Order: sequence, then C-alpha cells, then structure tokens
Amino acid sequence: MELFFDYLRFERRYSPHTVLSYQTDLRQFSDYLKATYELEQPEQADHTLIRSWVVTLMQQQLDPRTVNRKIACLRSYYKFLLRTNVISKNPMLRIKSPKVAKKLPDFVPEDSLNGLLNSFEFPPTFVGSRDQAVLELLYGTGIRLSELIGIKHEDLSLSGKTVRVTGKGNKQRIVPLNPSLIIVLERYIAQKQVEFGGADNARGPLLVTEKLEPIYEKLVYRTVKHYLSQITTASSQQHPHVLRHSFATHLLSKGADLNAIKELLGHANLAATQVYTHLSIDKLKSVFEKAHPKA
Repeated sequence: MELFFDYLRFERRYSPHTVLSYQTDLRQFSDYLKATYELEQPEQADHTLIRSWVVTLMQQQLDPRTVNRKIACLRSYYKFLLRTNVISKNPMLRIKSPKVAKKLPDFVPEDSLNGLLNSFEFPPTFVGSRDQAVLELLYGTGIRLSELIGIKHEDLSLSGKTVRVTGKGNKQRIVPLNPSLIIVLERYIAQKQVEFGGADNARGPLLVTEKLEPIYEKLVYRTVKHYLSQITTASSQQHPHVLRHSFATHLLSKGADLNAIKELLGHANLAATQVYTHLSIDKLKSVFEKAHPKA
C-alpha cells in the first residue's frame, strides 16, 4: 500500500488531502478484511470479499457518494497492482457502484452576493483587504479552494488582466480578471507592502496570513463563512465552493456559452459542467410562467 501511496504522491501528483483520503479508505478496507476474513493482504481479496465490504458500507447508511469514493479508491489501487504485476486479474471489474441521486449545487442569488461585495465596508486593514481579495477571487474567477491557495505573485498579471492557476492533475490554465477584481487586488497588494515593509511582493504566495505565511484551508473556510453568513442563513451556502457554483450559475443565467464556462472552471469534460444547465432551465421555466400569456 505504501508503494501505491507514493505513486499517487509523486507520479500522479495528487494533493496531500486526496492522498490522505485514499489512505483512510484503503486502510479501512484492509481492517475490514482482517477483522471479517482474517485476510492480511488486500491484494489477495477477490470480488466477493470486496462486494461484501460495499454491502457493509451501504448497511451503515453511508451516503452513496461516500461509498462511490471508496470504490474509486479500490479501483485505482487494483489497477496499480495489475500494472505492477502484483495481481493477474482485476477483481474490481465485477464491482458496480451504487446509483447516486443527482444533487443540484448550492449557490447564492446574484443580487445578494453583489450586494455583499459592492456595499459591504471591509475593515481598512491588511486582514480586511485580504478577506475581500479572497471573496472576490473565488467569485470573480470561479477557481477552486486549492487553486486559490496556490496562487503566487508571479502567476498574477494585472496588466494582462489574467491569473494562472494550477488545478487538478497539476494542470494549469489562464483565467481572466474583471476590472473590479483588479482594483481589489491592487489595493490588497499595496496593503500587504505596507504591512510587511520590505517584504518581496514580486514572488511567493499571493495570499498570506498576518505572519506572512501562506493562507490555509481552514482560514479560507472561516473567512467565507463569516461574510456569507451575513446574506444567507443556510449553512450549505456558506463555504468556498458555493462561490464557484455561484460564478458558473450566474454566467450561465446571463447567456454564457457552456463550453466557455467549462474552460473557466477547469473541468476535464463537459458532463461536469452540464449540472448547471438544470439551474438555468428552472429559471427559464420561472420566466416563462410569469411572462407568457398562456402559462
């Protein structure tokens, strides 16, 4: 298993968070085999043993998405074992994933979000300017949390009105910046220079803590929750990914091309982006019912 985890880290270049999830799932499966079947080596398991684990997970009333994530971990693991000639046939070929009901992504209404970003008086401090930059970047570009944390000064081109981000699979893409976001970033960078004196603002992480360390996930979560809680009471609408969903939803509702949204979000295929069309259709129905004489 350790060789597999090294493969994920160094060859696939998975994030530490993803590797930790794989470690947790695979060790949970290994513990199940030991406790239930006294089998010490997961590579010796056949499809019947794997299926029994999946059934056990479903009996625990786990969300099908969680079960599917664990199955995906096993698929990767047994593919690795097959590729490295540890096993001669893949037992996962006979394992089916449980069906998952489609869930529409949460988003914040456009008026509410624009009201917060345009009217809210952020504190005139380094932290205030950073918090505003965090919110404006997440909503103004639709980037992921990990992509936000990874932005360096050299990735930012204010004159070119773009930012380079590194997404899943270490893939890079260029995302445009809107004029209001550029103003926010210029203000933040100036405030950062004042806060840290002679600190080099041309290199290193763009977004930092009060100790000049790179921002981290929990800090971003706390920041987003603090501000979004002022415009929505739903906890499902108070996390960073909601700003990404809102970005895509609002673009689509304004008539943006689905393929363009796919590129902006960094999706590998169009199927991942098409979930937002359901939201757009709901809006079309609403408009139709209000406007059509015979609706």
